[in-house]
Amino acid sequence: MPHAILSNLYWVIAQYDKSLEVAREGVRLDPSSGNNYENLAVTYFFLNRLDEAQHTIEEAWAKKLDTPFLHLLKYNLAFIKNDSAGMEQQMAWVTGKRGIEDVFLSTQADTAAYSGQLGRARELSRRAVASAQQAGEKETAEAYETAAALREALFGYPAEARKRATAVLEISKGLDVEYQAALALALTGDTARVQTLAADLSKQYPEDTIVQFKKMPTLNAQLALNRNEPLKAIEALQPATPYELGIMGTNTGLYPVYVRGEAYLAASEGLKAAGEFQKIIVHRTLGLNPLGAMAGLGLARALALQGDTVKAKSAYQDFLTLWKDADPDVPILKQAKAEYAKLP
Repeated sequence: MPHAILSNLYWVIAQYDKSLEVAREGVRLDPSSGNNYENLAVTYFFLNRLDEAQHTIEEAWAKKLDTPFLHLLKYNLAFIKNDSAGMEQQMAWVTGKRGIEDVFLSTQADTAAYSGQLGRARELSRRAVASAQQAGEKETAEAYETAAALREALFGYPAEARKRATAVLEISKGLDVEYQAALALALTGDTARVQTLAADLSKQYPEDTIVQFKKMPTLNAQLALNRNEPLKAIEALQPATPYELGIMGTNTGLYPVYVRGEAYLAASEGLKAAGEFQKIIVHRTLGLNPLGAMAGLGLARALALQGDTVKAKSAYQDFLTLWKDADPDVPILKQAKAEYAKLP
């Protein structure tokens, strides 16, 4: 058990090599534990060592060891391989399993949004919330609501993002809920409310490493961007650098990188912006949510800013191909098409 906990803690602070070492030792100490195999497989996944993640799952199942999150990992592996049948197989496995079905539905919403299918993502999020509520997981359900608000903000629906975030904040002030709501509101430019929420988070969690050195810097950076102060945004994110690739409880781990990329775009630093967005793309297994897709668009914009028309066109084409089945009225998709059309 201590090895399992330590392995998870290393995920949070982005020390995946150390996590792998500890996870391997956990399996050695207790090879009859499905949770130990789960930790090992997930760590391989985060390291983008997909074949080893797959092999670890198969080894666990060959020993008749199983956990729900081995199935969730199998779903994520299928998603990366564009294996829709494999994804559906895992969704069929979890159907009706109260207390875990909601996690799969929320993940499915994220993967639908990754391809720009916002309408489908909204419905899946609604089902995830309902499933969590039926299982008595009130705060988890509220976290799904704020995750949906964040998605709306990213895709260009500020009014809907504010509506969802506001509704949840009226009934909950849990850490994940308050942070995701604050980040969604920050992306919509609601500066005054974000400042209040950020102050509350900092006061409640003065010794929380991730709050103080990752979440707060991200909020402060986005607030600086809203004031058109990109250099201050970049400076605000300095404390997050050691932890920015870490996995948190909610799937918001890569936002410091994304916001830094946006700040470099605003500062007309195309090369540096491209480096940040490329970081998200390279670490794709840490961001199987809409942010991964948005990084592709950010990269295209960064390349255009550099004047590299050929590479910029290719990057825009990659994004538009990824979103070929996207809902056509999504504002961010319309913007991407308009930007692409203007390239010489």
